[in-house]
Amino acid sequence: MSLTMPAKSRFGRLDAFTKTVEDARIRTTSGGIVTLASVLLILILTWSEYADYRRLIIKPELIVDKGRGEKMEIHMNISFPRMPCELLTLDVMDVSGEVQSGVMHGVNKVRLQSESDGGREIETKALDLHEEGGPHLNPDYCGECYGAPAPSNAAKPGCCNTCAEVRDAYASVSWSFGRGEGVEQCQREHYSEHLDEQRREGCRIEGGIRVNKVIGNFHFAPGKSFSNGNMHVHDLDNYFNSNGVEHTFTHKIHHLRFGPELPKSVVEKVGKKGMAWSNHHLNPLDDTEQKTDEKPFNFMYFVKVVSTAYLPLGWERTGSILDIPHELVELGGYGQGDDGGSIETHQYSVTSHKRSLTGGDAEQEGHKERLHARGGIPGVFFSYDISPMKVINREARAKSFSAFLVGVCAVVGGTLTVAAAVDRVLYEGNQRIRKMHTS
Repeated sequence: MSLTMPAKSRFGRLDAFTKTVEDARIRTTSGGIVTLASVLLILILTWSEYADYRRLIIKPELIVDKGRGEKMEIHMNISFPRMPCELLTLDVMDVSGEVQSGVMHGVNKVRLQSESDGGREIETKALDLHEEGGPHLNPDYCGECYGAPAPSNAAKPGCCNTCAEVRDAYASVSWSFGRGEGVEQCQREHYSEHLDEQRREGCRIEGGIRVNKVIGNFHFAPGKSFSNGNMHVHDLDNYFNSNGVEHTFTHKIHHLRFGPELPKSVVEKVGKKGMAWSNHHLNPLDDTEQKTDEKPFNFMYFVKVVSTAYLPLGWERTGSILDIPHELVELGGYGQGDDGGSIETHQYSVTSHKRSLTGGDAEQEGHKERLHARGGIPGVFFSYDISPMKVINREARAKSFSAFLVGVCAVVGGTLTVAAAVDRVLYEGNQRIRKMHTS
């Protein structure tokens, strides 16, 4: 009786995983321990690979900002402990040099008690940029402008029915207004009394404004602003003649940002991964303070604004969130997309400078060679420039799915190879020890 062996198939000849007979295998206790340890190690390393695959990272991209006609929101919270709200003026100007009176804004003036009394809040009032309302008057009433032309923003054309309109009329012809002595509208509104009441108070400006995304500045200065020739000046009479109260522009910037704030969930998610992209790094002026004991003193901040986008994982562009007419977006919402959490905001770098308006050198600051120019407007000035570049921070997986599979295969294959080598060493060692004992 003859036994014939089955012919090998074509695929059988290609088998790289040759099999051994079960009877020829030797199972050992050390081999079982190595097997369990290797399986446990494979599970741990595979879970590590999976966690790495699920990890999100921020991939920054730098492109040329090709946006046109966009707006930009500036949100602020700044305290002036030695400046009353009645004296403090906020002006917004763009590259043309003209004061922007039509910007969308939601700014409040918060009256603060003096520093000696604790600096607590007294009253919060909405700030009207370059426009103030008046009391209810007789419809036929037409107040005198005292030799100045009626302002263009007067409630009743050709008339000055409020103290604010008289002040605007004086400002239009570059006249100093003072305390409004002899002005019937100001006496009716008790302008000078209110001013004296607030002399020792401080003021906090909080809220936001929406401006054209071009080079510009906004500043806090005392008194009514007006143009004198080609110069932007302020009526400083009430600031310097302060009845013995020392007004200064000591200030603290609690918060200053350009554009919407990152949600806390984004900050926490990015911050946990050791990334530096957070609200603190976007807004370097937050929680900074500057002090002075001089009235004629000027603080200047030169800000370089860089457009910055945050795009979540899986985001697909369906149209810019800045293409919506800004008038349809509430203040504070411009730049926040509803397409999965995308955000168009800004980060900035800043250089600050301060000087006394009386001139002289900077010997007290350790720079004898530096001379300060004489003259200027006391206050706090923020000049911002727009960078032509844009940073896009895009969420992405740390590795692709194919890279994850490659990693798993490498973990399994590498662990089993090392385990086989360890098991071989243990087996050979055990065999030699037995031979030594039997001989």
